Amino acid sequence: MSIEEVCQKYATDIVQGLTNAKAAEYLARDGPNALTPPPTTPEWVKFCRQLFGGFSILLWTGAILCFLAYAIQAATEDEPAGDNLYLGIVLSAVVIITGCFSYFQEAKSSKIMESFKNMVPQQALVIREGEKMQINAEEVVAGDLVEVKGGDRIPADLRVVSAHGCKVDNSSLTGESEPQSRSPDCTHDNPLETRNVAFFSTNCVEGTARGIVVCTGDRTVMGRIATLTSGLESGKTPIAKEIEHFIHLITGVAVFLGITFFILAVCLGYTWLEAVIFLIGIIVANVPEGLLATVTVCLTLTAKRMARKNCLVKNLEAVETLGSTSTICSDKTGTLTQNRMTVAHMWFDNQIHEADTTEDQSGASFDKSSETWLALARVAALCNRAQFKAAQDQLPILKRDVAGDASESALLKCIELSCGSVKQMREKNKKVAEIPFNSTNKYQVSDTPRALPSTVTMSTSPQRACASWASCP
Repeated sequence: MSIEEVCQKYATDIVQGLTNAKAAEYLARDGPNALTPPPTTPEWVKFCRQLFGGFSILLWTGAILCFLAYAIQAATEDEPAGDNLYLGIVLSAVVIITGCFSYFQEAKSSKIMESFKNMVPQQALVIREGEKMQINAEEVVAGDLVEVKGGDRIPADLRVVSAHGCKVDNSSLTGESEPQSRSPDCTHDNPLETRNVAFFSTNCVEGTARGIVVCTGDRTVMGRIATLTSGLESGKTPIAKEIEHFIHLITGVAVFLGITFFILAVCLGYTWLEAVIFLIGIIVANVPEGLLATVTVCLTLTAKRMARKNCLVKNLEAVETLGSTSTICSDKTGTLTQNRMTVAHMWFDNQIHEADTTEDQSGASFDKSSETWLALARVAALCNRAQFKAAQDQLPILKRDVAGDASESALLKCIELSCGSVKQMREKNKKVAEIPFNSTNKYQVSDTPRALPSTVTMSTSPQRACASWASCP
């Protein structure tokens, strides 16, 4: 569809976006912009798996055989020995205690992991009634005007209306390793092939773009794929496979020895009841009663040690899998750090100046009357896409929420503290053209007609700036 048809269908505008009333109406109609989670396993099923799954089956079999042997002895003898009864009770107690222990340990970790999902929700930058606002991605609705930049995750299926060097990583959707460019122009009749559509859950790797949301939640392309794959079962852990193999081996050996001694007992003249009791005793004797408790305690102690290091274990069997891991690849930003940057040092007038990084601005200060500093501040303010969110004037500058990149947010707060309102500075120097930052150029250029001739500001490293200007004709 053309941009005009999309705007007409969703009652939106490519400049002002949706109205708040329309957004609330669409959210109530379509529901949150989130994938329907796959069906979860009931708690009673999880508990039964701990009691009757894996190695527990072998112990239950041993306990039942002990009770059976005691029942035979009680029926045939006046004063039966209680050894088999006591052994059956002990085996049952071991299975129940270890099963409860494992269940409560995994249930506790699962609840904590579920709470993490709501701690750092995905954000999206939308334009409603002409105002930019950062909202949870779940609140995005069809018809919303969304703005994305390099590093952002696409919050829904978008019809691109404007783009500046925008490229997206579709590897999670199509398997293509090369970033794909995005533009407002329709390049293919197939929506999956055209360049004017950006898909939910893919990543914008460079450039900027604006788009109108056309599908949300399960109605997106990724949502339909997730629905098809939600029924797939996860594979077994290495220790689960080893325990299953061990059970088969022990069962085979125990049954073979039991039947062998049963036949020998019958041949030696024992009655068949005595031979059956002998058979049961041989089978139970081959059951390693303490193995289940030992494995459970070892895995639980390891999980508790990892919890002290802020590492939660959802499945105890995964501890053994982690033990065989040699390399772990993790995203640093937001995982090991807070993604909160601050300007600490500045270089101008051929020397390094320390910036005030304290919250109450009681730290080091520098000469703010220098012409070089004023030029540096102008570049940091004008060649910057970050901006403060609305209705935060009463908050301290360092505590205000910013819509934009972490490094640009740090520059914005620094200039706001040092020079006053960046918004007023930008209103006096209207932007007429811009080359957004991307990983290829490694610079950002902004053209503002502050005076004749117009002023071009550039944000990059000194090496890249010198190389770029040296290459200019």
